[in-house]
Amino acid sequence: MSDRLAGITAAIDKANAEDPTLENDGAEERPAALLYGQRMSAELDRICPQASELLKIAARGQHIERWKMPRNSYPEGRKAYLAWRRDQAVFHGRRVSELMAEAGYTAEEGARVAQMLRKQGIKRDAEVQMLEDVICLVFLRWYFTDFAADRAPDQVFNIVSKTARKMSEAGRARVAAEFDLPKELVPALSD
Repeated sequence: MSDRLAGITAAIDKANAEDPTLENDGAEERPAALLYGQRMSAELDRICPQASELLKIAARGQHIERWKMPRNSYPEGRKAYLAWRRDQAVFHGRRVSELMAEAGYTAEEGARVAQMLRKQGIKRDAEVQMLEDVICLVFLRWYFTDFAADRAPDQVFNIVSKTARKMSEAGRARVAAEFDLPKELVPALSD
């Protein structure tokens, strides 16, 4: 890992260590955003060890300081939810770009990472798509079970289906191979 990459990773982790929401990682409670960023990096390293430095930064910064714009600060409903997600992506891109500038990255490099974090080019840009695949795999591996626990079966199917639609064909194949999905959810991967 280059000194610059180590520096920006440490800066993102320092920002995310301020998350007041704690999550148990199996051994101890840690700031949720910090744990999420580390899980993103680990998943990216696992499925795409040749990832560019900028993609590694985008993965680590995917939810930087997410708690500063909580979902409940927006009204209920799908339209407000989508606005919240869009605003979060813009915020994450801007915040990571600021930290990158402080770590010696160029404005163009910061703009590229911000583009990835806004998911501009999904399905057309290989790095943006890889980031989305990693996001979906992390969700399924670490967060899906709790997320689905209090939802009706048709809602769970829709969530898996929407997640699968965002993924590449290779990403969906990974899900099929690596996750023991209940048989009723398997068709959701082919939507």
